Amino acid sequence: MTDDLFSLLSPEGVLSDSADASVDLRGMFSDMVMSRRIDTEAIALQRQGELGLWASLLGQEGAQVGAGRALRPRDVAFPTYREHGVAWCRGVDPVSLLGLFRGTTLGGWDPTTNNFNLYTLVIGAQTLHAVGYAMGIVRDGDVGTGDPDRDRAVLVFLGDGALSEGETNEAFVWAAAQNLPIVFFCQNNQWAISAPYSVQSRVPVAQRAQGFGFRGVRVDGNDVVASHAATVEALEHARAGNGPTLIEAFTYRRNPHTTSDDDGRYREGAVTDDWTTLDPIERLRTHLTGIGTGEEFFAGVAAEEADLSERLRAGCRALPDPSPESPFLHTYVDMPADLEQQMHDHVEYVAAGEVDPA
Repeated sequence: MTDDLFSLLSPEGVLSDSADASVDLRGMFSDMVMSRRIDTEAIALQRQGELGLWASLLGQEGAQVGAGRALRPRDVAFPTYREHGVAWCRGVDPVSLLGLFRGTTLGGWDPTTNNFNLYTLVIGAQTLHAVGYAMGIVRDGDVGTGDPDRDRAVLVFLGDGALSEGETNEAFVWAAAQNLPIVFFCQNNQWAISAPYSVQSRVPVAQRAQGFGFRGVRVDGNDVVASHAATVEALEHARAGNGPTLIEAFTYRRNPHTTSDDDGRYREGAVTDDWTTLDPIERLRTHLTGIGTGEEFFAGVAAEEADLSERLRAGCRALPDPSPESPFLHTYVDMPADLEQQMHDHVEYVAAGEVDPA
């Protein structure tokens, strides 16, 4: 592993000759634009009191869309709480994302429908969940068969802050020891809330994989083409039975950690402005324009974006309030009698008007 960043699309929009010519650049552009629109609408809804919180992905669209588009239908993704672009690529209804941050659902979507698991707010916890799932894939014999319709892999997302958690390091140990079909995709946005990566580690993220005995790759996280290529290769490596890979997508969190954070208290705006010039969407727009993509394409994307905005606003406000039974459901396959009694007591209490059901 070297410290050099793997890149295929330069900040000036020049595409390398080594890039896969079959990659759908227009589709990537559209997905990044829609992912950003989900983000900006959610922030606006939070400020209007419609959401309790929102974790922005601004600046990370290239890493997320590149990785999300690398997944095959049978592959399984384990997100953090910021992978809105991956959710979009997997076909998850973005209104479901809003429901989670509005507090109207305990999950938001069925993970088995799109092989996209629920958001995980506990930092690093999803890495162990993903490793366990990868162990199941091995036991099912769905790895290393050479059959593309059978072999599958796990793609788990994490941030640089999760590398300081014990769960993540335990996941690395198990993945390496069991040679599991898993790819750890770390979006190194350089800030673990208010802690810069420089105070968390003395080596690049990808280099840490060597200590556990598997591969590490550094990629320009603002280059959607490179992010896609690196993830495609790592997933193929995993499906073939060759073990795990740690991908470090080097990028930057341009917005505060969440809408409840004030990043002006711990970092300089000038640095954020510098990263704005490396915007992944504008980088690809420059390339597409340079190769003759007509204005009608961009106008079509803008129209789809406007439709999405309207659907998000209307869908958010139409989300039903949770029922008083909802905290008790989906806890056990067979609900114990004492818990069932508690549920009935709570429903009666709410019905009597003693408490706001929301």
